[in-house]
Amino acid sequence: MKLALIIPNYNHHLEIENTLSALAQFDLPCYLIDDGSQDETRYALQAMADKFAWVTLIHHPFNRGKGAAVVTGLRRAFADGYSHALQVDADGQHNLADIPAMIECATANPQALISGKPVYDESVPKGRLYGRYITHFWVWIETLSFDIEDSMCGFRIYPLAATEALFKTQSLGERMDFDIEVMVKLHWQHTSIIQLPTKVIYPENGISHFQGIQDNVRISWMHTKLFFGMLTRLPQKLLHNNDQQHWSAMQERGSYWGIKILAESYRFGGHWLCRAIMYPVIGYFFLTGGATRNASMAFLQQAKLHNPQHVDLSSDITWRDSLKHFLSFGNAALDRIDAWCDRIKLDEVDFADRRILADQIDTGKGAVLLVSHLGNLELCRAISIHQKKVKVNVMVLTSHAENFNKVLQQLNPQSSLNLIQVNELDPSTAMLLQQKVDQGELVVIAADRTSSNSQGRVVNLPFLGKPAPFPQGPFILASLLDCPVFTMFCLRQNGRYQVHVTPLSNSLKGPRKGRTERLTQAMTEYSQRLAHFAQLSPLQWFNFYDFWREDDKSLRQSAPSKQEQ
Repeated sequence: MKLALIIPNYNHHLEIENTLSALAQFDLPCYLIDDGSQDETRYALQAMADKFAWVTLIHHPFNRGKGAAVVTGLRRAFADGYSHALQVDADGQHNLADIPAMIECATANPQALISGKPVYDESVPKGRLYGRYITHFWVWIETLSFDIEDSMCGFRIYPLAATEALFKTQSLGERMDFDIEVMVKLHWQHTSIIQLPTKVIYPENGISHFQGIQDNVRISWMHTKLFFGMLTRLPQKLLHNNDQQHWSAMQERGSYWGIKILAESYRFGGHWLCRAIMYPVIGYFFLTGGATRNASMAFLQQAKLHNPQHVDLSSDITWRDSLKHFLSFGNAALDRIDAWCDRIKLDEVDFADRRILADQIDTGKGAVLLVSHLGNLELCRAISIHQKKVKVNVMVLTSHAENFNKVLQQLNPQSSLNLIQVNELDPSTAMLLQQKVDQGELVVIAADRTSSNSQGRVVNLPFLGKPAPFPQGPFILASLLDCPVFTMFCLRQNGRYQVHVTPLSNSLKGPRKGRTERLTQAMTEYSQRLAHFAQLSPLQWFNFYDFWREDDKSLRQSAPSKQEQ
């Protein structure tokens, strides 16, 4: 990677020397663009170019706007042979200590745009802060995704080849609308967006060139154009399909702020406000999620074959059944929040097997609960906690564990639920969990999804009439922990929660000889129980991907070999 600095400047003469002095340590060439500044600043910038040999000063004869200055710098850097350019503001509000992390990320992801995601202190003007959230909302609509968490931060590393290709085909705003528009259009161009948290400080006596009325009008007009640009792209988006991906390679459609907004809506408006916000979002996901929509219909069709009399499904599965499936997922999300907040009482739950779990907790030794993405997984956890106020540790194979923990603590500071993010269920994970079990805690593992690292460690077992890959990892881990193993399912039926806990094994540990057969037998029993409950409540099946796809094929497609790379 060959990197240069880009600094647009219009009448910033007070902080520019401090900014350049701080940047000197990185030993990077710099293009300093004077965007038609007044004489005082122009002379100061010339002095800086004379003082720092690595600074190249470029003049605009008159003020064209920040966006125009950035474009001038980016195009000059590209013409001079640089592959990437780091944009930094001249007024000292960016945390330059984050530059090494941004460079490291850009080196690992050379095709991506690396951008700061601002973390503000008390110096931020509240009007600007609240205005950003309006822009966030429109950017999510314009990109039909939550990939861009903040589009207004000017602290970013551009991949210059992709940026130059955009400049040759698209006209962009030249003022305060530029940062937003260029990021949205790069996203349209399939440039990946990676955002890193960075502190942003608004210096005292800082100079702002944001023109309240004019720039707000420009930004509003820009969003109008981007919105209609999104509409022209919508048919292609609806037809786009990613059925061939392994589920773990499918980008999670949401973010910390999405979780946070839903949680805050719940706190202030309860279910009605959550539904008012959630249902339009579900409709959006249904319209734009071709892969998930197709996977939903495929599963419902297979479930219908095994239970033709199911009253919740049409005789011939259509998009209406799939929409009901999506809405069921949304309603289950509210049940999850109820469970997190301890608002579901035991008298609302039919839990005939509760004594089984209570007896195990009384022994003082923990256990493994094998669960699934069928029904209300969070209620399973909550009921386990309610039993004896025991701590529950949940293994998750996604990147949102920390975010869920943050929101959970805000909703319910007394929660004894702990989400632990792991990349793979391996012996190092077993060492961590062995301590939990020895302390009498419960370990919850979803055993229905293979991980991105499980290639070659799956067993294809019959599931609703077709072979499906099930991961060995959860069962190997349970055998290493040498503790009782239970299966647990929770479904909502006839307006009540039905919890089913069944022993699977006193311990999966045993002689090395026969280990494979012992684990396969446990996996088979688990898959049969999963299939039984999936037939009973197909609309509560929340694996929105091709569950029967051969796992090695999907993993090969989502993770190319080194030769292919």
